[in-house]
Amino acid sequence: MSKALRPIGHEDRLSIVDHLDELRSRLIVCLGVLIVAFGICFWQNHALLTVLNRALPHVSSVSGQHGLASIPNRSAKERAALLKTAAAFNTLAAAPGTSTQARLAYTQAAQGITAAANTLPPTAQVQEKPITIGVGEPFTTTITVAAYFALLFTLPVLILEAYGFVIPALNPGERRAAIPLMAIAPALFAVGVAFAYVVVLPPAVHFLQGYNSGSFDVLVQAKAYYTFEIFTMLGIGLAFQLPLALLALHRIGVIDGNTLTKHWRYAVVIIAVIGAAMPGADPVTTGLETLPLVVLFLASIVMLKFADRRAAARALAEANQPFDAGAESPS
Repeated sequence: MSKALRPIGHEDRLSIVDHLDELRSRLIVCLGVLIVAFGICFWQNHALLTVLNRALPHVSSVSGQHGLASIPNRSAKERAALLKTAAAFNTLAAAPGTSTQARLAYTQAAQGITAAANTLPPTAQVQEKPITIGVGEPFTTTITVAAYFALLFTLPVLILEAYGFVIPALNPGERRAAIPLMAIAPALFAVGVAFAYVVVLPPAVHFLQGYNSGSFDVLVQAKAYYTFEIFTMLGIGLAFQLPLALLALHRIGVIDGNTLTKHWRYAVVIIAVIGAAMPGADPVTTGLETLPLVVLFLASIVMLKFADRRAAARALAEANQPFDAGAESPS
């Protein structure tokens, strides 16, 4: 049985068994949080699927639809044509000089055509839904989406547990620097996920689905589509940790503000590689994923410059402090 987690100080000396026991306890906490989150996500899977489907364009907004993807648009046009035909038959039935037998036939024809038109969708502006192939794919896809969202929702907790395991190894000064990072890391991750969902996914999905659509039957498979969305949000959420990573390197003395300014070309290349490695190989998705990384890199330069100035001012103040300032005057 694992022991309950307790605060561990930097001065505490733990054996390997104690470290493994703490690691096991934190892993159990992470697993428990994941299981609870998965149960909630599976319970609310309809709402989650609706959220993911919002990035899909309306059928009629994708130019050049053909095959199965164009059925809603054609059905709406057929409905409008049938209603016009029914209106023409009603006009003939109401025309002066029409015999009673002809009027009855026109009226019956108009009623039949109207009933047939009412079975068709009234408009082509319907939200597209992804397709599934196979008997079990709706169930397995729902399970997969619930698992992805459980990981997405609990990742801030997992990050906090990772920090909690590492922080006791830090000295008091390092701990003062690391504790604010514990609070900022989940917030940055949440901002990255929101940015991906609101800014990146809609134009990326519209571009990918609408590109050269005149040559294809534009159908979206559910599993591939949901995997693309979830991993895009997850990747951008993790990429938003860039300022924290650079700040950590600054704290241990590897880089400073001048280093980032001097080697900005290499940094841009690295950012471009990160953007290309994230989901979506098209230029729209890659560009939208790379742009915030560039902005975060520039913000990191400003942050490290400010930290350098504070460190220089602190060093100057310590250098100007008299050596005997803390000594007691002789009696």
